[in-house]
Amino acid sequence: MGHILIVEDEQDIRDLISFQLKAEGHKVTAVDSADKAVSVLERGEKFDIMLVDWMLPGALSGLEFTRRLRGHKYYKEVPVIMVTALTQPENIVAGLDAGADDYITKPFDLDVLQARVRVQMRAGQLALEAISVPSGGVFECEELRIDTSKVRVTVAGTDVALTSTEFKILQTIAEKPGHVFTRTQLISQIQGENIHVTGRTIDTHIAGLRKKLTTAGRLVETIRGIGYRFKDGTP
Repeated sequence: MGHILIVEDEQDIRDLISFQLKAEGHKVTAVDSADKAVSVLERGEKFDIMLVDWMLPGALSGLEFTRRLRGHKYYKEVPVIMVTALTQPENIVAGLDAGADDYITKPFDLDVLQARVRVQMRAGQLALEAISVPSGGVFECEELRIDTSKVRVTVAGTDVALTSTEFKILQTIAEKPGHVFTRTQLISQIQGENIHVTGRTIDTHIAGLRKKLTTAGRLVETIRGIGYRFKDGTP
């Protein structure tokens, strides 16, 4: 079980989520604004996952809070699930682009929320364990270097801050250069089975991954109508 931070301004929803997660055995810290969440993080508390509402009172929205997390030295790898009433595709894309690992719209089913939490905690643990990695935990291709023992990615010697989902996608395809992964395979590999995640979600994560990899983004290739692969270096 893990320690979960809930950032939600609606007390009924905050209390309901807290109750359900505590019933599952998790430790829960709940606050009603991103500003208070920042104060919690400044105390140096360790969290395994964060549930963040988009629309929050105060100067900092959940979206901006998530962006800041991805640049934070200690919390950039912590999985984030955005929980919000904003349901338009452009909202979902914006949330994922800001660094959220998953996006749940209100109203939601509590069983689905708990399943999403379990999936993200598994994904985060797998990234930290960095298992089944070639070359003793380090993979290099051109200017890209992936050190899974340290959960670290660099391009031309510069650190790249990836979300846990982006890291797992990159690790998965880099382990088998030239192998084409369908979106369905990536969904199953990255976020687990029996969880409703669309191909569009994977596309958005891939787009964000390429952008962060800058010049090395070309190593992640699109196979039109099928999926994605890591460049194998052969003609």
